[in-house]
Amino acid sequence: MIQTSGVIICLFYILGLLLTAVPWGGFCVLTLGIAGAVVSRQKQINRRKFPTNKQNSQALTQTSLRSHPISPKVCLTAGVVGLLASIYFQLRIPQPAKNDISQFVPTNNNNQEQLFIVRGEVLSTPRLTRNQRGQFWLEATQLDEVKSDSSTSSTSKGVGGKLYVTVPVLQATGLHPDQQVAITGILYKPKPALNPGGYDFQKFLKQEGTFAGLSGRQMSILDEGTQWGWWKIREQIVRSQVRWLGVPEGPLVSAMVLGSKAVDLPYDIRDWFTTVGLAHALAASGFQTSLILGVVLGLTSQAKRGTQILLGSAALLIFLSLAGSIAPVVRAVIMGFAALVGVGLKRKVKQLGALLIAAVLMLLFNPQWIWDLGFQLSFLATFGLMTTATPINQRLQWLPPSIAFLISVPVAAIIWTLPLSLHLFSVIPSYSLIVNVLSTPLISIISLGGVITALVSLISSDLGSTLSFALYYPTHWLIQLVEFFVNLPGKTVAVGSISIGQMLAIYGLLILVWLVNWWQKRWWFAGAIALGLIFIPIWHSANNLSRITLLASGQEPIVVIQNQGKITLINSGQEEPGNLTVLPFLKQQGVNKIDLAIAANFQSNSGNGWARILQDLPIATFYEYSPKSENNVASLAIQNELQKNQGIYQPLSVGQQVNADSIIVQLINNKLPILQLQFVNQNWLFVGDIEPTELRQLITGGLPRPQVLWCSSRLLKELVPALQPEVAIAPSANLDPKTLSELQQSQTKLFFTGRDGAIQWTPKGQFEPFIQVAENKTSTL
Repeated sequence: MIQTSGVIICLFYILGLLLTAVPWGGFCVLTLGIAGAVVSRQKQINRRKFPTNKQNSQALTQTSLRSHPISPKVCLTAGVVGLLASIYFQLRIPQPAKNDISQFVPTNNNNQEQLFIVRGEVLSTPRLTRNQRGQFWLEATQLDEVKSDSSTSSTSKGVGGKLYVTVPVLQATGLHPDQQVAITGILYKPKPALNPGGYDFQKFLKQEGTFAGLSGRQMSILDEGTQWGWWKIREQIVRSQVRWLGVPEGPLVSAMVLGSKAVDLPYDIRDWFTTVGLAHALAASGFQTSLILGVVLGLTSQAKRGTQILLGSAALLIFLSLAGSIAPVVRAVIMGFAALVGVGLKRKVKQLGALLIAAVLMLLFNPQWIWDLGFQLSFLATFGLMTTATPINQRLQWLPPSIAFLISVPVAAIIWTLPLSLHLFSVIPSYSLIVNVLSTPLISIISLGGVITALVSLISSDLGSTLSFALYYPTHWLIQLVEFFVNLPGKTVAVGSISIGQMLAIYGLLILVWLVNWWQKRWWFAGAIALGLIFIPIWHSANNLSRITLLASGQEPIVVIQNQGKITLINSGQEEPGNLTVLPFLKQQGVNKIDLAIAANFQSNSGNGWARILQDLPIATFYEYSPKSENNVASLAIQNELQKNQGIYQPLSVGQQVNADSIIVQLINNKLPILQLQFVNQNWLFVGDIEPTELRQLITGGLPRPQVLWCSSRLLKELVPALQPEVAIAPSANLDPKTLSELQQSQTKLFFTGRDGAIQWTPKGQFEPFIQVAENKTSTL
């Protein structure tokens, strides 16, 4: 009874944290607990009032609680715990203090960059960003403003708070925690996601307890600080393994031992592993702790149990210190300690109970982890292995045991993590299962060898390097295996983002298959329902949706037109917008092919974005405007990629109309692009950033009057009064107050993608800014 009561209370604590996403979620949990208490009490009364016979009436009365272990008191207690959990969550939400450095970030309304000098203590080892800059965390202590004459302000401000800092990579080289530094750069506040499916940098920093960033230009070291720390040991392990293995094999081995969060693994390798569904191999978690405990307990098999527990505990704590206190590592370490308790008691630990205890302990320490993706995926994968791997293995008895095991483990993990992954990432790695099966032996060898060589390198770096070389070929073969599947067509399938309701319904089916015998025998029926829940709504939406989306992408308009299953993309931006703006949006919408693409080249070098998009999505027909396309290297690369996918390349000339599925696109200027778009009786005009004299000539020459105008912010003052569009959209709201006031007094509705995010229009005539829609959804929840 105590065990069941504890499980109920723990589950209600977790439920209370989950329902913080719902208004008055804590009181919903309390109500659920009260309802459970009423039902439980009524059952007890019925059992006493209507016994089966008079002889055993007294026995039934005495054992009623044992026959129904969930008592009313337990239900009430669980409800109260759930309510307290929701209150505790709100109290632990990170908030900037009064002297937090984010409070001093200037509002940049005049496009002038304000330089500051920030002093503080380095908190982390620098990492290399995708933009090839060094990134680290800083505990800010002092802030000075740099005036226009290059002097600092006369008064320094004492500040606090954690800061996200990036500096030139050479200046970050050799930096380590505990150093005191002074950094000159630009303070900024992080932005939320501006496009559907985009990366929410503001949310990420808030989860880290950070509310501002610093783009550093110069850095000086004020104090070297201590020269020893866990960072030094981690650095010794990585250097030892990289010395003879080289790059990328060396960093990959280190990442598989310490986790990619603690190692600077090249981004192309990281992306490859994520694409084929092997991201878990780069995350320090239960696999590494199992290997560490296995090695320690194996080497001390002849020692006393107390010695084994002591050495095992020390090994787990060292691993935690080296890998970092991230959610998957903490979960694995807690369950490792549970295994040591089983060794000490000579009893087999109940895995589900240990998993539940680990979750509750972690959420007591940091309730914000309930929304941490690493926490969620780690627990779901582990839960899947505990509950589903064995039944799958039993159904594969016709295979050799080793092959059945290699299949059942990844399938169990994929089944329980896939619904959450579809909700968040919208894609399915097509070859995930076969890649996991083929790579598991290599991953096991590399991980075990990596753990052993890491331990040896702490004693002798040279000996550790020598032993690490034995891992070169397994690591190289693993990279080649992953690269092979990455280069196969259809490596990922975008199915679109499923809703929270769809996700919960699928998890409900999984729980029924796990617990209910009737569903266990009909698991295929549950699977068919789950597939229907995923694909039927997506298919219906894709084939009935008509919408124009203007993405927030800087100074070049990027337009996605969805017309009843047909996709048109106008412009792609440079490589970073193509990778971080266009592709995430298309994946979220379940797009696996672009039917029509038009490159109007509003900016130079925009072909890099198309090259990145073509790596993931085939394009059926591609139109490009470029007067010198014959000598354009980027254009030739695009044509080569199109030929691989049997796409058609067409040059686009001025005045030429492109007609496709009720869409008409026409380039109407031979200097800087001016593009006209007609869709469902809606006329859009996109004007490039041209000089005012050329603009006046175009206006007098008879620019068509659009219903929707896109142009750079500095052209709004000229174009809005002249063309009088119903809606005007510009990238930035950085206008002088007088101009902005005049524009707002006109009949034209203004949107700024840098402030409002992506703008979406449907034939119903509504324009919806993404930021406002996202805020409305958040306030509703």
